[in-house]
Amino acid sequence: MSENSCSFRNEKERRDGQVEGVSAGYSPPCDKDNSALLAFRGIPLPLQISELKNHSILRALTVEANGWQPGVVNTEVLRAQEEWEAVDSIHPETGSQASSEQPGHLVSFSEALQHFQTVDLSSFKKRIQPTIRRTGLAALRHCLFGPPKLHQDLREERDLVLTIAQCGLDSQDPMHGRVLQTIYKKLTGSKFDCALHGDHWEDLGFQGANPATDLRGAGFLALLHLLYLVMDSKTLLMAQEIFRLSRHHIQQFPFCVMSVNITRITIQALREECLSRECNRQQKVIPVVNSFYAATFLRLAHIWRTQHKTISDSGFVLKDLEAWAKKSPRRLLKTLEIYLAGVSKGQASLLGAQKCSRPRAPHSKDLTFTGVCDLPPNSPQATWLI
Repeated sequence: MSENSCSFRNEKERRDGQVEGVSAGYSPPCDKDNSALLAFRGIPLPLQISELKNHSILRALTVEANGWQPGVVNTEVLRAQEEWEAVDSIHPETGSQASSEQPGHLVSFSEALQHFQTVDLSSFKKRIQPTIRRTGLAALRHCLFGPPKLHQDLREERDLVLTIAQCGLDSQDPMHGRVLQTIYKKLTGSKFDCALHGDHWEDLGFQGANPATDLRGAGFLALLHLLYLVMDSKTLLMAQEIFRLSRHHIQQFPFCVMSVNITRITIQALREECLSRECNRQQKVIPVVNSFYAATFLRLAHIWRTQHKTISDSGFVLKDLEAWAKKSPRRLLKTLEIYLAGVSKGQASLLGAQKCSRPRAPHSKDLTFTGVCDLPPNSPQATWLI
């Protein structure tokens, strides 16, 4: 018994000496495997995943007790190895995947709209005024010569649009963040998420580092309209052309702020029942509102380019555009239809051969932009939308 114990200790010491003398590229049969597994059990789970991606651990698990490693590896082991290699790195601090490596998914307009259809908006709905209140001769004239009233069964859809316009941007709501990220990615071509606050939003035409501060009078509806514009393949081309025009070295303007003003015009046209006839004809409200927004933005870009407007003209251009759009909504929508039909055939181009992206325009904070709500009260063209 004593001889066997001594023999066992001598054998163990001999193996320990071999372990110390092996090269870094060789995996010792048993002791090293056991120590690796013991060390592996002692580290946090996120780091375990990272460690398992190292082949040394997987090799240790497949080594036989006697030190012999089979020449043919079991298919289940291979499959497990492939799965571990596909596991993305996880940060121990947060337990979540790095946003720079795993960008968030884009969100469609219908997904975002469904979100607002399912959340409780009762507190915001109390604030809306669905139609303009008219009295005296103005009410009589509107009754006799004005547009028809919106059908009863469409009023709930109209109220939803106006309620969303009362909602602000909530950075704590994941859907709100996804909408912003989608707009940024589609306009810039970026594949990765960005911070919800920062100077990069000024590159898109917001006037500050926080987009929420530019949504006055239009609320989250302004972002939904931008989302609609960039998530349809036809209107995306239009949005990109207008975006390039907004960065022209002479005719530059803050793209997103201009879009917010177009949404304001759309809200006012809806409240003044200018869109009721078309909504009744199509038996829907939201698609008509979206198309009116896109058509108005297209009209503004056409005027801006062909009449060589600059940022100093913005308030008055928007005022004239509002009056024309309310007066001829059907004509405006027809223009959009023709443009989009040309896009589908590869024939429509808002900017033609004009190079509008070079040189790069300054940040929007360096521009003095006048929106439809910013004209002075004593101006003959002043307007107050909401």
